Amino acid sequence: MKHFASRDNPHFKALKKLCLSGRERRKTGRSLLDGMHLIESYVQFIGKPEEIVVSESGVTRREISCYLQGVSPETSVSVLADDLFADLAVVETPSGIMAVVTQPRCAHGFNQEIDAVLLDGIQDPGNVGSILRSAAASGFRQVLLSTGCAQVWSPKTLRAAMGAHFQLDIHENCNFPAFLGGYRGQAILTALDAPATLFSLALKEPLAWIFGSEGQGVRPEVAESVNLRVRIPMPGASESLNVAAAAAVCLFETVRQRQTPS
Repeated sequence: MKHFASRDNPHFKALKKLCLSGRERRKTGRSLLDGMHLIESYVQFIGKPEEIVVSESGVTRREISCYLQGVSPETSVSVLADDLFADLAVVETPSGIMAVVTQPRCAHGFNQEIDAVLLDGIQDPGNVGSILRSAAASGFRQVLLSTGCAQVWSPKTLRAAMGAHFQLDIHENCNFPAFLGGYRGQAILTALDAPATLFSLALKEPLAWIFGSEGQGVRPEVAESVNLRVRIPMPGASESLNVAAAAAVCLFETVRQRQTPS
């Protein structure tokens, strides 16, 4: 184990940069996972981390110390002073353990013949992460993100997704009109003024759900590529749903229909 106690240390500065800079994550193809759950999910679906980073107090925790005993000799382990580790942490109460990992890349391009979830300009990392989590849980393996979305490999998005990244084929900076123009299935977006309701549709495969930004919704050029709009019935007094909640409703209505005998 290597111990670091100074903010001037080059290795700590590199970790800090990886934590804060989307440009650095894109350039290096690496991300920082915060917490045991994310690390274990990465190991389960992808493989070994490049580096384990623990806090001085984290080393004394039973779960972390047991995990460190099984770390491969090929994986370096860095121990940071608690205040340095807190500088990298996503949450107020640091987990005590992080990992530097290589971002998994889809070995193939997107597929216009299978289910997909399209995120158009969703800027909040919590919302992006929550939708990724719902997509993975509902069996929608393919996710496309437009430019303007929150950084999909940022620590906040990773934490919100709770390991869903490693179960999905994620494509960034996608041209949605081009994808939808050649899509072989049904493309649907939600709209408050749509005449059809979600529960009146027959959600057959393949299916592409499109969800737009929190404030502006789906861009006009994307909406023009979709010929089916639906609304989620809301008998209560609320005017709308959070985009992550709306996505969860739509994705799991798809699951319900496909699991219900016809």
